[in-house]
Amino acid sequence: MTLPEVLLWEQLRGQKLGAKFRRQHPVGPYVADFCCMAARLIVEIDGEAHDRGTAPARDAAREARLAAQGFEVVRVTAKDVLENMDGVVALLRLKADSPFHHASGMVPLPASGEDVQ
Repeated sequence: MTLPEVLLWEQLRGQKLGAKFRRQHPVGPYVADFCCMAARLIVEIDGEAHDRGTAPARDAAREARLAAQGFEVVRVTAKDVLENMDGVVALLRLKADSPFHHASGMVPLPASGEDVQ
């Protein structure tokens, strides 16, 4: 696991958000960075490589296939995990509490210490 994955896992493990997350969890032919089966929520941490070459097209195809299986994919940047962990955790808590009530994909995070609406 990368450093951002390790740091986020520390926040997710042990049902700290009120939902059980699994790390490196297989979902069909894919391995999700983190998955909450109860909320049908997949969390992917994207580094800079996800913006290059064919990665965006592969990510979009993967998201479409997972959405067809009933999952919402939330993508957060490694930079956000490192610089705004509070915002990432607030977003994931909201998503785990009320799945499918928000758009999927890359979403803006609240600033550190800011409430999520």
